[in-house]
Amino acid sequence: MTWTPIINPMPSMILSILIALLPILTIFWALIIKKMKGHHASILATLVAFLIAFAVYQMPAKLAVLATLYGFIYGLFPICWIIINALFLFNLTVKSGSFIVIRHFIASITADRRLQVLLIAFSFGAFLEGTAGYGAPVAITAAMLAGLGFKPLYAAGICLIANTAPVAFGSVGIPISVLSQVSGLSETALSQMVGRTLPILSFVLPFYLITLLAGIKNTKAVFPAIFVSGISFALLQWFSSNYLGPTLPDIIAGVGSMLALILFLKYWQPKHIWHFEGEQTATVSAKKHYSKQQLLKAFSPFLLLTLFIILWGLSPIKSLLDQLGSIEISMPGLHQVLANDQGVPLSKIIRFNYLSTPGTAILIASLLSLPIIKFSFKAALSTYVATLLQLKYAILTISFIMGFAYLLNDSGITLTLAMAMANTGKLFPFFAPILGWLGVFITGSDTSSNALFGKLQYETASKIGVNPVVAVAANASGGVVGKMISPQSIAVAAAGGGLIGQESQLLRFTIKHSLILLFMISLLVFMQAYVWEWLVPTT
Repeated sequence: MTWTPIINPMPSMILSILIALLPILTIFWALIIKKMKGHHASILATLVAFLIAFAVYQMPAKLAVLATLYGFIYGLFPICWIIINALFLFNLTVKSGSFIVIRHFIASITADRRLQVLLIAFSFGAFLEGTAGYGAPVAITAAMLAGLGFKPLYAAGICLIANTAPVAFGSVGIPISVLSQVSGLSETALSQMVGRTLPILSFVLPFYLITLLAGIKNTKAVFPAIFVSGISFALLQWFSSNYLGPTLPDIIAGVGSMLALILFLKYWQPKHIWHFEGEQTATVSAKKHYSKQQLLKAFSPFLLLTLFIILWGLSPIKSLLDQLGSIEISMPGLHQVLANDQGVPLSKIIRFNYLSTPGTAILIASLLSLPIIKFSFKAALSTYVATLLQLKYAILTISFIMGFAYLLNDSGITLTLAMAMANTGKLFPFFAPILGWLGVFITGSDTSSNALFGKLQYETASKIGVNPVVAVAANASGGVVGKMISPQSIAVAAAGGGLIGQESQLLRFTIKHSLILLFMISLLVFMQAYVWEWLVPTT
């Protein structure tokens, strides 16, 4: 016996849409208006979603509880497992004194806060997104900026906004691969289409970030450096996505733009070093010479992180690790009991791929770095416990948000909102990115959003006579700007930036920028559908 969700549970579709919006509006109300802590807001939103799923969508209470629990488990593993180990690695560099060397090295490249944002939040963050993903980039870069002396709110908020450009190609291109599988469209065509939309955002984003950080006047003062950062990233992202596929754009663009900016800064520096108001210039611009051996030692945790994440991303190694260490358990009472809106039973498998998950790669890199940075295992264990305590509320927030997301999806609430956008007719190309944005806001993942809405985008575009590649790719492109306001991402950034319990501040900081950039992408997609059709690759 299976249970099939109802897409239109109320007498009219408008009423169904209003009811379906309530759980999402609850999060905004709790964080923005009531200024609740993240874990309190996520628990409240889950309770509201449960009541609506049970009372309005007629989902059996047992299934609603199990669907929430299934998402809660996924939040703990692999998501929290990755984030815990990413922050543990960073904390090791701080506790061992290595981060002092890193801080001085970055200051030797530039002591200017504007340019440090481009190097760390934008370029290095993109590289981490391309290798690890799952929140690790924001956790590490926010912690790095905070460690450099950035105000915690700016450190976390800037890193959330900077993490938009690389998301669609994150984790070695998994979001595009999933989108291809779900929609049936060519992976190459989707990579090319996303690669003809996001480079525009990638070029604009450095200007946007620095204007947000320092104002227009101070942005003009470093225009050449911003241009080098943005244009190198955009061109490399465009080239790799169009000619090499979806696996390498973030890695190539992230490393390439970082090297381009470092090389440029050897020959050009701003006339005035910009720092935060009230910040002492001496502490910002202090430089100290370190030998290559000292630098290699200090950066060894991040170098090992890069090596192991790349190795873990290779298919043969990933397959071998899955064979050696992976457990699959059918979710009792849920597997093959829930169905999709077509009545097809859904597989609900709990996968503990404890060896092949990126979180394990990060942990191994951290442990192997201990003898290099001369840090004892006992001290590392103490640091790991401290990291767990640091993240305790973030873990609770992420786990409940994933339970919330799975409940919304399995009950049919998300499908109601998706069908509302699908019924916008010829305007649908404008709303296609908004659907992806909504999916990432709910699930915290572009991959999950693509799995959720990829087929719907394809079918809707086909019905209204728009090339499906445009709409399906728009799901990934629109999703990237939903990442900065997803409660899951907010919780990770708050943990990395030292703002746990202040998630409401972060959401208020990012939401306006998410909507501005979403509007820009929606316009681009609309133009691609009806005016710039020559931009669309052939399938």
